[in-house]
Amino acid sequence: MRERIGEIIFGQREVVEQALITLLCGGHTLLIGVPGLAKTRLVETLGTILGLDDKRIQCTPDLMPADILGSEVLEESETGRRSFRFIPGPVFCQLLMADEINRASPRTQSALLQAMQEGRVSIAGQYHPLPRPFHVLATQNPLEQEGTYPLPEAQLDRFLLQIDVDYPDLDAERQMLIATTGVLEDRPRPAMNVAELMAAQRLVRRIPVGESVVEAILSLVRSGRPDETAIDGVKRFVSWGPGPRASQALMLACRARALIDGRYSPSIDDVLALAPPVLRHRMAVTFAGRAEGVTVSRIIEQISAPLR
Repeated sequence: MRERIGEIIFGQREVVEQALITLLCGGHTLLIGVPGLAKTRLVETLGTILGLDDKRIQCTPDLMPADILGSEVLEESETGRRSFRFIPGPVFCQLLMADEINRASPRTQSALLQAMQEGRVSIAGQYHPLPRPFHVLATQNPLEQEGTYPLPEAQLDRFLLQIDVDYPDLDAERQMLIATTGVLEDRPRPAMNVAELMAAQRLVRRIPVGESVVEAILSLVRSGRPDETAIDGVKRFVSWGPGPRASQALMLACRARALIDGRYSPSIDDVLALAPPVLRHRMAVTFAGRAEGVTVSRIIEQISAPLR
């Protein structure tokens, strides 16, 4: 999988690895980066390589929940009998890209995030299950925040990882420049099918985790909460910290990272490597902290230090 993605996406090794970890865990991810960093291309490539039915939604302020979930229409038969028929929306797929999710209204965001959490949608009182597996890879542009609707903290917690997409290095950008501006351009080639992906997802949950790794995960997550036992930096500058879902996400992500690397169990290094993408959207800095230049990344480094 990683080799096939590398034929299309140049550089961005960490981003690709974290996206694969998300899919192996059966979760959803939030990709944050400026325009032109191949976020959309990554999702399309993943859909082809994994044999998933993928669709894309361009989020806008006037996008309605029915535009994503689907709606019922009134039909009349030849005999004159009228009945409602459900027309599924684009959410009925296996890999959904929600482009610029923060441009959708809170009502539409909530409808999508409910589908992510429950794996089904409710239309006119009837539940309609979503296909399996079902993954959402949402993108967010850190620029041009006018007219956007930032995701509330409780909804951000639904994402397994927040992947920050940075600019590629010089060699990767040179390779991309040559490969994508010629007459022919490489197309992604399948590497797995849906059944194999779901088998890998089941395997991730069976990987044993040592007691030292469990203790490291608990220690790291709990040290990010601003309670009486927290260190001074967390107590002063963190307004809210990660909940139990962060521990679950970090445990699953460590297992998936070990599986990708061909190891039989995760290590402390996996916990340290995955702490930022798991925790950065599950913590917030106070106004006083922001005034002093404190960032969530700095807090995560501080609470990770005892594990190094």
